[in-house]
Amino acid sequence: MARRLLAAGSLPAEQRNNVENALWALSAWSPIPARVRRELARDLHLPDLVHDAVRFTRVLDELWVLDDDPLGAVFGDGQRSLRGRIDRHVYRNPGDWTTEQLFEQLGAFTAPDARFGAFLERLASGDLSCDEPAQRAFVEAVNPHLRTAGVELRETGERDGYPVFNLVAIRSHRGRPKNLIFASVGKKPDLRFRDAVDNDVEIVGNPDGVLIYDRPIGGEGLRWRDLQTWWRETRGLDSDEEAKRSLYNRLLACLPATSPPQRYLFQQYYRVHSSRVQELPALVPEVWLHWDPHTAEVRGKDALLRFRMDFLLLLPQRQRIVLEVDGKHHYAAEDGRADPGIYARTVRGDRELKLSGYEVYRFGAAELADEERAGTVVETFFRDLYRTTGLAIA
Repeated sequence: MARRLLAAGSLPAEQRNNVENALWALSAWSPIPARVRRELARDLHLPDLVHDAVRFTRVLDELWVLDDDPLGAVFGDGQRSLRGRIDRHVYRNPGDWTTEQLFEQLGAFTAPDARFGAFLERLASGDLSCDEPAQRAFVEAVNPHLRTAGVELRETGERDGYPVFNLVAIRSHRGRPKNLIFASVGKKPDLRFRDAVDNDVEIVGNPDGVLIYDRPIGGEGLRWRDLQTWWRETRGLDSDEEAKRSLYNRLLACLPATSPPQRYLFQQYYRVHSSRVQELPALVPEVWLHWDPHTAEVRGKDALLRFRMDFLLLLPQRQRIVLEVDGKHHYAAEDGRADPGIYARTVRGDRELKLSGYEVYRFGAAELADEERAGTVVETFFRDLYRTTGLAIA
């Protein structure tokens, strides 16, 4: 009944908002704290939002109560209402109000999360600006703030030739990485806790057979620059250039010679991004996710579905990206025939990773079969990945 009333469009604005709030309360909405909203508003230039007074007023009318002075209609003084104040301070005298002041007057900082989210979606719509570059500029301005709250405006479709942006929750891992165990060469590494209280891991046997990055990983994620600095300092190297070259070669050496597609993906990532890679996330190979001193034969094959990842990227805002290169062993038995059981275990492992806060992207070995094809795939994928996750590439 409530939805039918809203669809009829006959409710006064205040009653409409109350009904909408009640309906929205039935669904789970990601919280957007008042501080995020205020900082977001401070970064927006109000004239950039108000492309056309009629269209802008229409958007405001859809979500807010502008005629909030009942006596104005009686005495003919419409200037005392919010509609009148917006006309005076936003349209007729641009520069009187900032975006923050407008949001304050609308009640946007205290509005339910769903209403504020819907407001951002309308501000990003083609109906408001009739200009795609302006839409994308708005989204790029607000998303860095929204991502701190675990949400973002993401392109989800098209309407009347303009992109549509919706507010969606983004996956981010709850914890902070403590030990990154990666780049193991040969057999499974022999590890033990040197100090279990401090979570200090010790490599037993060949100390060069696996790498352990144990430095704090902050909000910026793990960049190549961070990994290179750690490598130079722990190896006592004389220059950044030497550290860059030797670290690259060490990581490349851990990739199996039997999987050229993995090697191509790794090589092309650093070739495509060249000198820019210093400030980009490090593409970390052969990362141990689940390390167990026992084998799958002891634990059972279903206990260690995803014990090692082909590649891991640690992005800002605790985003964890897993890249997997799928050869035949991901879907076929040793005789080469498709095996539904193997495929089922693969997708089950993906589900568990995603529920733990990781995003998983798979590449077919065939699309990385040679350097030229791998270069095209890698360039396109990472351009789109970093655009959608808010990581700009200069």
